[in-house]
Amino acid sequence: MKDLVLLFALATAAGFTPMALANQHHAAVTPVADVTFTLKTQIHEGQLVFVGDAGAIKGQVAPDLKVPEGAVVAITIINGDGAMHDVAVPEFGAQSDQLVGEGAATTIVFRATKAGTFEYLCTIPGHKAAGMFGKLIVGDVVETVSTAVDIAKNPAEVGEPVGDRAPQHVTYDLETTEVEGKLSDGSTYRYWTFNNTVPGPFLRIRQGDSVTVNLKNAEDSINIHSVDFHSVTGPGGGAAVTQVAPGQTKSFTFKALHPGLYVYHCATPMIAHHISNGMYGMILVEPEGGLATVDHEFYVMQGELYTAQKHGSRGLQEFSLDKLLDEQPEHMMFNGSMDALTKTYNMEAQVGDTVRMYFGVGGPNLTSSFHLIGEVFDRVYNLASFTSPPLTDVQTTLVPPGGATMVEFKVDYPGKYILVDHALSRAEKGLAGFLTVKGEADKAIFESAEPIDHSSGH
Repeated sequence: MKDLVLLFALATAAGFTPMALANQHHAAVTPVADVTFTLKTQIHEGQLVFVGDAGAIKGQVAPDLKVPEGAVVAITIINGDGAMHDVAVPEFGAQSDQLVGEGAATTIVFRATKAGTFEYLCTIPGHKAAGMFGKLIVGDVVETVSTAVDIAKNPAEVGEPVGDRAPQHVTYDLETTEVEGKLSDGSTYRYWTFNNTVPGPFLRIRQGDSVTVNLKNAEDSINIHSVDFHSVTGPGGGAAVTQVAPGQTKSFTFKALHPGLYVYHCATPMIAHHISNGMYGMILVEPEGGLATVDHEFYVMQGELYTAQKHGSRGLQEFSLDKLLDEQPEHMMFNGSMDALTKTYNMEAQVGDTVRMYFGVGGPNLTSSFHLIGEVFDRVYNLASFTSPPLTDVQTTLVPPGGATMVEFKVDYPGKYILVDHALSRAEKGLAGFLTVKGEADKAIFESAEPIDHSSGH
C-alpha cells in the first residue's frame, strides 16, 4: 500500500490526477497491484461483452474476477471492437475514462475493501443491457442457495380455446400470496401475487358464461387483498365483495356480458401499491364461436416496480412509496422479472406460423408503446375490442395501464425478434423479451452480406 501511495504522490507531483494514473498502460500499475486482470471488448453472438485476454481467464466471456479481501486490484481493458467503452466497479468507486479506438487500453486500480460479490461493467448507456458486465468476487464468498421463488409467468400458459361450445358455468380458484421472488440475477423482491406468478393465471371463458371466482388469501399473508375484474359488470368488478383477510376466502359469481381481453387486479388500498407488487393478470372472454385458430398464442403483461435501491442493485429490493407517487419506477419488466422472456422462458415459432399475442399493462402508471422489432402486426385489436374491425399493418400500438390489446402476425423470416416498449429508455430498466423464429431464410424478404447482430435494431 505504501508503494501505491508513493506512486500516486509522485504522479500528482508530476501533474497527473489519480484517475489519469489509473488510465495509464497496465505496466504502470502492475508493480503496486496484488491482482491484475486483462479484459478485451468484443462482439460475441450478437452481444457486446468483456472477454478474458490473459492468464486463467483468457477466452472466457464475462469471466468471474476472484480476488482476496483487501487486495489492490488492477483491471485493464483493451478495446477490441473500435466502439466507445469504459469500465467501472461502482461498489469501490473505480471508474475509467472512456476508451475509443481499436487497440486502445485503460486501467483502473482500487482496493477491494470488503468481501462479497460485486459488479464490473461498461457504463456507456445501453452497453450493460447489451451484455457488458461481469462479477467481481472478493474473499471466500460462499454461494448460498436462494430461497426466492421464480414468480415469472410462462407466456405459453394461455389455457384451452373455448371453440364452438355453448355458454356454461366456470369456476376459478385464485389465491393471493406474498413471496420473495427472483427479480434478476442477484436481486429479489417481496412480490404480492395471484397464484404465485406475475402476472396471475390467464383465465379463458366464453361470452355468456357464468363465472364463480373463489378468492383465498394465504394464511401467511400480512395484508388484505381483493380482485377487480374489468370484465365484470358489478360493484368494484368484484372488489367490493372480495376484501379478504389472511386465511379467509370470499366468492362471487358474474355473467360475462362482453367479449374482449380484460385486466384483473387487486383493488385494496393503496391500490397502486398492490398492483405494482405484482397483483394483476388477464381474462379472455372469447366471442360466440371462439377465436380463429393460430399456430402460437402468448400471454405477456408489462409491469413496474418502485424500489428504494437503484436498478441493478443486488439483494432484496425494498418498496419505495415516494417513487411510486412520483411515478418513477426503478425496474420495468415483462411477466414479472427482468429475465422472464429473455432467459427463463422461450417464445418460439417457425417461419410461416401465425402468432397471436395477448398483451396487457398491469402498470400501475405507465402507458406502453407495444412494439416487436423487425416485425409488423398484421392485425391489432385496438384496446382489445373484438367487436370493432382490427387495425391492419401496425408498427406500434398504445396500451394504457389497466388496458390490453390482441395482436396477430405471420412470421416470414428467421431470427431473434425483440419485444419492447418503444419508450426505449425503459429497456435499460429491464423491459425486453425475445421471440425466436426458426426456419429457412427467404432472400427475397431480407438479405445481407453482414452477419446479423441480434442485440441491435433500435
